[in-house]
This record gives sequence, C-alpha cells and structure tokens, in this order.
Amino acid sequence: MERMLHSWYSPSLNKEMPVAVYGHYGFALLMIPTASADYLEYERFQLMDTIAPFIEAGKVKVFSINSINTESWMNNHMDPVHKAIRQNQFNEYVYNEVVPFIRNNTSWETPIITCGASFGALHSANLFFKRPDIINGCLSMSGVYDLTEYTKGFFSEDVYFNSPIHYLPNLTDHHILEQIRRSRHIHIVTGSGDYEDPEANRRFGGVLYSKGIHYELDIWGPEWKHDWPTWKAMLPHYLGSRF
Repeated sequence: MERMLHSWYSPSLNKEMPVAVYGHYGFALLMIPTASADYLEYERFQLMDTIAPFIEAGKVKVFSINSINTESWMNNHMDPVHKAIRQNQFNEYVYNEVVPFIRNNTSWETPIITCGASFGALHSANLFFKRPDIINGCLSMSGVYDLTEYTKGFFSEDVYFNSPIHYLPNLTDHHILEQIRRSRHIHIVTGSGDYEDPEANRRFGGVLYSKGIHYELDIWGPEWKHDWPTWKAMLPHYLGSRF
C-alpha cells in the first residue's frame, strides 16, 4: 500500500500539521483521530491494515490528519473560551488547508467523505454538516453529536455552532439543507456494548429525519464495544458495502 507523509505550517493553527496519505486513487476518506490522538493513530491500531484491500484496489485514498483536541476540549487547563476559539481554528484548517491539499492530490471532482471514531465521529459529522459545499458526506463511528459532552458545562455560541444536535434543528438555510440532502453518504454507526451510546445516535438520527435529510443509522449489537475491534469491523464493512 502506497504511504506518504506530508506536513506544513498551518496559518490557521499556527503550528506544524502533518498528514498521512495512503493509496493512489479513489474517493478521498478524510480521517479525524479519536480523543487526544494523532494522525498515525489509525495506523498504529491496525485499522489501516483492515482497509488496505480497498486502498490497494484504488477504491479509496485516505488522508489522516492530526487532531488539536489536547489544545481545546480535552485540555483541562485552558479557559473554555480559548478552547472554542481553537475548535474554530481547527475547522478553518480543514476547510482552507486540508481540503485544497486533498483536491491537489486527487482532483477537484473527487468526493471527500469525513470519517472518525469516538470524538472523531463528532468532528467528522460537524465538518460535513457545516460545509456540505466542499465535503460530500460522513462516516461516523461510535460518536455522540452533542459537543457539551466534552465542554464540562461550558456553553456559548461557538459551542452551539459546533454541536450538530444543537444547530441542525434550527438550520433553515434552504441552500445548505439541499446540499446536505443531496449526500448519499451520511452513515451514523454505533455499537451497543460497553461505553457506547446508541440512544444518543438515535436522537441524532431523529434530528436528521426531522430536517428531511437522508441518512443511515446502523446500531450494532451489545457485543460491539467502544473500542478498536468494533471500528476495525465497521469501517471495512462500510467501504465494501456502501461505496
């Protein structure tokens, strides 16, 4: 499997941000790490090995980026206002830097699907729903879509606009809604085992339904826990059956 590492100094985040790229062809899968992890997390936990056949066949080209969660919601020593600022800077990094990088390494017509597990699932959904003009869908595994799960009681306009279960019910912009509704790839997937939250996923599915958004909610059984074996089963299943 072709693998290349790239890096540049991000003007949005004012720091060096590396990206791991796997594959040579196919739609772009933009992967956001879990919790406090980095851009090589999915490789270290062998998830990349489970999807290697799809990468090698040219079905998908994977772009795995760093998170800045330790500089925002996972940092207990930061002022919550500054955490929210950092969250917005991360969004701008993805939209203004990562998306053009993907376009330049694929084509301007290549679909981009965001993907992540756990906290990465929330990020992947949020990035898509905020900018469906440049991102084409999301595959979110074992997430909750309420950012207040991570903000320790802090709530502000910036939290609201990065918490899909809060802002989507009030989204009335017809143009944005139609861009979201055109997506064939809104996959909300979770297990029902230890540390999973299937009810949170059902609630989020209800919000999407209420907005006339076509989505897939797939809740796996109680044997599927909030852990790597679950995600290593989910992602190849979806790449093989939905794309």
